[in-house]
Amino acid sequence: MYTFAVRDEGSSVYNALTKLIEADANWKRLKKGNPKANLIFLERNNQPFWKFGHQPGLKQLTNYYRGSEVICRKVKLVSVLAHHFALKNQDIFQWLPESFIIRPIQNLENYAAMKSKKPRALEKVTDERGEFIKAFERHRNSGRGEAWIAKSSTGAKGEGIIISRSPDDLISAIENQPEPHIVQKYIEKPLLLSGQRKFDVRCWVVLDHEYNIHLMKEGVLRTSSDAYDEDNLTRITSHLTNHCIQEEQSANFGKYEEGNEMFFAEFDGFLKEKYGTSMVDKILPQIRMIVKECLLAIKEDINTDHLSYQSFQVFGFDFMIDAAFKVWLIEINGAPACAKRLLPQLTSGIFNMVIKQVFPSDVACDEQAGDCTEECGFETL
Repeated sequence: MYTFAVRDEGSSVYNALTKLIEADANWKRLKKGNPKANLIFLERNNQPFWKFGHQPGLKQLTNYYRGSEVICRKVKLVSVLAHHFALKNQDIFQWLPESFIIRPIQNLENYAAMKSKKPRALEKVTDERGEFIKAFERHRNSGRGEAWIAKSSTGAKGEGIIISRSPDDLISAIENQPEPHIVQKYIEKPLLLSGQRKFDVRCWVVLDHEYNIHLMKEGVLRTSSDAYDEDNLTRITSHLTNHCIQEEQSANFGKYEEGNEMFFAEFDGFLKEKYGTSMVDKILPQIRMIVKECLLAIKEDINTDHLSYQSFQVFGFDFMIDAAFKVWLIEINGAPACAKRLLPQLTSGIFNMVIKQVFPSDVACDEQAGDCTEECGFETL
C-alpha cells in the first residue's frame, strides 16, 4: 500500500490525477501536507523540499523539480539560455525572439543597496536597455520591423503586456512597474489561420523521475477571435491569444473554434490543404529540439540524482509560428492548466509513465517506461 498527500487542491491537473489514484486500490490518501507520504502533490509556490527524503526506507516522489522556476520566469529564462548558449558558443536567439532584460530604475536602486551586503549573489543582475535601443535601431534600419513586446517577469494571462514601435514608450511603461521585464522582438509576420487570425501553440511535456523528457503528441492552438492587424498594435484581441483576454474582450470569441481551441489534427489538415505541408514535416521537429534544449540546459542544476527523494514535473511550452514556418519559443509554464479534452490523456500519462514506474503494482501498464510512453500518447525525446 502506497500513500499520497495533496497540498495543491486548486490545480485541475492534479485534481484529475487525484481521482485516478484514489480509484487504485494500491493507494491511500493522507491528510493535506503530510511530509511522510510516498507521493506528494505540492503547491506551485511554498514548496518545502527540505522536509522530504528523511524517513529511512520511505520512497518519496514530488511533482516539482526544485529550481525549475529558472525557466518558468521570463527574465530568468533569458538569462539561463544566454548562459547555456554562451558555453556552446552559439547564438541564443536561434528560436527565442531577440530579448533584453530591463529593470525599473527603482528596482535597480534596490539592487544597488543590497549589493553592498550580498555582492556575490547580485553579480548577475543586469539591465540591458542600452543594448535594446541599439537592437531597435538595427532592426529598423534593416527593415526587419519596429514592433517590440514587453512582458513582466512573473506576469500571467496577458496581464501587463505592452506592444509598441516606440522604445521610449516601452521603457517608460516599465519604469512604472515594480518588476523587471523582458522586451522581446515582436513577431510581425506570424502564420495566420482562416480569417487572418493569430494563434499560439501549447505543448505539454512530462519530465519524469529519471529526467526522461516526454512530449505529449496531442496539443492545442489557442486562437485569436479577430483578424491580425499589423498596423494597430493597441487592438489587443488581434495580437494576444490568451483565453481570458479573448473571452472577455472579443465579441467573436468561439466564432471560429469552440473555446478558441484548435487541436493538432485540425491544424495539420489546415497546413496540408493551404500549404501542402504538415506538422510532422515543418513544425514538430523544431518543437522537439526546443523542448529538449531547454530542459537539458537546467539538468545539472535541478536533477534529483544526488537527493534522497525523486521528482517529476509537467511543463507547458508555448510557441509562435511565423509565416516562414519557423517555430519560436514564447514562454514555459511550470504549472500549466490543460485543455479539458486533453486532460484524461495528460493525467493518464503521468500516472502510468511516472507514478506507476516509481511505485509499481500488479496492474502497471508495462514494465518498460518506453512502451508505456507510446501507449499513453507521448513520445520520449
